[in-house]
Parts: sequence; C-alpha cells; structure tokens
Amino acid sequence: MSNNDSFQRLREIVTILTGPEGCPWDKKQTPLSLCDYVVEEAFELVDAIRSDNAEEAREELGDVLFLLLFIAHLYESQGDFQLHEALDTARAKMVRRHPHVFSDTTFTDQAELMRTWEQIKRHEKESDQGELPGVFDSLPSGLPPLLKAYRIHSKAARAGFTWEDDTQLEEQLDQEWDEWTKADQSGTEQQRQEEFGDYLFTLVELGRRRSIKANAALDFANRKFLSRFAKMEAYARAQGQEFSDLDSQKMEMLWSRAKQEEKE
Repeated sequence: MSNNDSFQRLREIVTILTGPEGCPWDKKQTPLSLCDYVVEEAFELVDAIRSDNAEEAREELGDVLFLLLFIAHLYESQGDFQLHEALDTARAKMVRRHPHVFSDTTFTDQAELMRTWEQIKRHEKESDQGELPGVFDSLPSGLPPLLKAYRIHSKAARAGFTWEDDTQLEEQLDQEWDEWTKADQSGTEQQRQEEFGDYLFTLVELGRRRSIKANAALDFANRKFLSRFAKMEAYARAQGQEFSDLDSQKMEMLWSRAKQEEKE
C-alpha cells in the first residue's frame, strides 16, 4: 500500500468516526478540545525518538498524524478551510524561506542563512500599512521555559542583539553566578529565584552557541539519572534490601556501579 493510500484511508476513518453513525465522543470534539491531546501525543513522539525506539516512534507518529487530520476535518466541516489549502500554504512557505534551494540565492555562512530566514518570516506578517511585526511576536507563549529561552536567544541573535563573542558571554555567565551566590546567601526568596533564573537563561545561550539545545540536553540528563537510579534499586533488591534503607556510602557505591555498567 502506498503512502497516499494509507493517508486517504486514515482520513476516511476520521470521517466515519465523526459521522452520523460514528463515536459519540469524537462527534463532540472541536479543534480547541483536541489541543491538549496534540501536545500530549507530540510529547510521546518526542519521547520515542529520544529513546531511539523506531517502533514506538512509528506508532506515535501515526497518533500525531491522526489528530492533525482530525483537526483538519473539523475545520473543513465548519467551512473554514480545506486540508489542501493548509498543505499548499506550508509548501509555499518552505519554498519562500529556502531561496538558497529554490532560487539562485547564496549565503556566506549558516548565520546569514538564519538571519534571512527570520527576515522572510517577519515580512510574511507585514501589515497592510507596511509595518513589520516585533522580533518576538511569533514566539508561542505556551512553549516550555527552557525551549522558550533558547528561541528567545536565537531570535535575539538573528536581530543582532547578543554578546559579540563567547568570551563576553562566559564573563557574563560568571557574573550571573556571582549574583546568584550572593542572593542565595543573603537575598530574599524572590531575589534567589530571579538570580537563579538569570543564570539559567544565560547558560541556555552558551549551549545554543555550542549547538546544544538546553531542553533536549536536560531531557537526556533526566533519562540518564532515572536509568541509573532504576539500576541501583535493582541492585539493592537483588541483595534483599530496600534502596531507601541504605546509607549514603552504600548508595554511592551502587551509583558508581550503575555508571560503570552504563559505560561498558
């Protein structure tokens, strides 16, 4: 079966589910009511990808596509737009934003390419009076904080508002750390939270300049910790003990063992 055939068969399922003889729950849904499900399924897809589980990714990708087709069907039923219009808009947008691929435009480096990408995006939202939107007007308000910080730094850099070189940034990071330690020692709860946030915000930019996305990096760190902790619990159970009953020295030994096993 071809991709097109499978795509159309899935669209037919959506039509049946929302039709007169369909599912009562599905028939009640709206684009707004499905928003949380889209976010949830997207997180599950990301989780499968980062876990390097292709079989799980296949399933979760199908779930995401189903929800997108479901939402598209609802908009079509309301007479707002047709799915092909959304697809054509996306196609035209990608062609427009890649002049170095679909025309004879050339860029000297990646930075110039990304600046042009940002400029094209802004001009797409230009008002009838010729006014361009703000640099951050297209930033989704619901982004997770670490991902939002990365996007803020990225957009600011493309607008030319960032530290001139890595040395200046590292000096700023040291300054933010000093301010955090002072707040931690004698500041109010609000000051401590603010300075800690400033340090994290600056650290995100350091990672961005090293092609590291803080959100993904922290997710991998979380996974690594949870994997090692599960091994420690298994070691403890194998010895007839509960992990929480162990002293700190024994816990450290099991942690080292889990790390060593991970390397091997």
